[in-house]
Amino acid sequence: MAICIKEALRIIENNVKKVSFEIIPIENAQTRICASDVYAKHSLPNYNNSAMDGYALIYGDNSENFEVIDTIFAGSNIQPEISKGQCVKIMTGARVPSSASAVVPIELVEHINDNTIKVTSTIKENQHIRFIGEDIQKDEHLLHDGDEINFATITILASQGITHIKVYRQPKIAVFTSGDELKLHYEQIEDYQIYNSNTPTLLARSKELGANVTFVGMSKDNVDSLKEMIENSMDADFIITSGGVSVGDADFTKEAFNSFDMETYFDGIAIKPGKPTVFGKINNTYILNLPGNPLAAALIFEVFGKFILQILTGNKNIYHNTLFTKISEDLNNKKGRTTIIPGFFNGEFFTPSAKRLPGMVAVLHNCNAIMILDKNQDFIKKDSLVKILPINWKFFTNSKKDFFN
Repeated sequence: MAICIKEALRIIENNVKKVSFEIIPIENAQTRICASDVYAKHSLPNYNNSAMDGYALIYGDNSENFEVIDTIFAGSNIQPEISKGQCVKIMTGARVPSSASAVVPIELVEHINDNTIKVTSTIKENQHIRFIGEDIQKDEHLLHDGDEINFATITILASQGITHIKVYRQPKIAVFTSGDELKLHYEQIEDYQIYNSNTPTLLARSKELGANVTFVGMSKDNVDSLKEMIENSMDADFIITSGGVSVGDADFTKEAFNSFDMETYFDGIAIKPGKPTVFGKINNTYILNLPGNPLAAALIFEVFGKFILQILTGNKNIYHNTLFTKISEDLNNKKGRTTIIPGFFNGEFFTPSAKRLPGMVAVLHNCNAIMILDKNQDFIKKDSLVKILPINWKFFTNSKKDFFN
């Protein structure tokens, strides 16, 4: 019996576990998921330093002229003692002497001679001084287990002298499909055959989402061929197939997987398109059998496959996040099942795709978001506020949200 979408997501959340970890150089860590808490080894800045090229002096010193007693360059460790009527020339990033309490920019002084200046502006206490720890405090919690690493994260890690980081490994995904009517896109086809677009779609999408993906091959429409594909994929964390899970005479996928004692978590979702979707597990490998229709397979993967991957990768943000926008036109819908509506979000309005039959292949090329309609929703009026799920970029949160319209 088909289950509702919320129950399917709940089952996935309760059964899928994140993968193991590895340690890699920080330069290779972009888009990976941190697998441990990271704390600051030292403060940043780790000494008081000048934010400007200028002159360091004592705040409140009202001397008419100041004697320049030394010059401090960035990277220098000298710490001259400054007295009333004195200053030091200082460069950006150089350590500020402990006796100084302000830096005057070089363009705001008058040079009397090589060793004497006159300040021509008002001075504020501690101006243009970057203080120890104002950016990062020693022992500050920088990264949490489950944080996604980006270029800015690598900046922080490098600033702490961290060379390697513990991350969750990229989930290994095996993809194959079945159907005697299908041919790979580099093969010649007869007029009674079609090109297999599902496999390249799932391979590309899984790579985009951070997985290590392997194409296992094309299975014939018989149990033995499918069993060979499955057996060859059992070292994967996650197997994704398309086709062969409906009630047709030549749909052998379920039979083949069941021969490996697959634990079936659910068989069918009350959703359109994509009702004949199966999710289960064989040993430590998760199985997602998608419908054979291209649009149905792609949309189901966006809702459920991405959710599985978010958990596998160790990401702490596993729940679908939503954007609120207005719908650009009236939308009629047949009640009875939860419905996925692909469309385009232009930053102001969501426009449902005019074409969205489950067997179509060109629809998502012109879409960047989906809208999910509750089974009781039969009409949405133009300019109504709706919730959408982006599909051109990952948009997840660590708190569960209701994304139904």
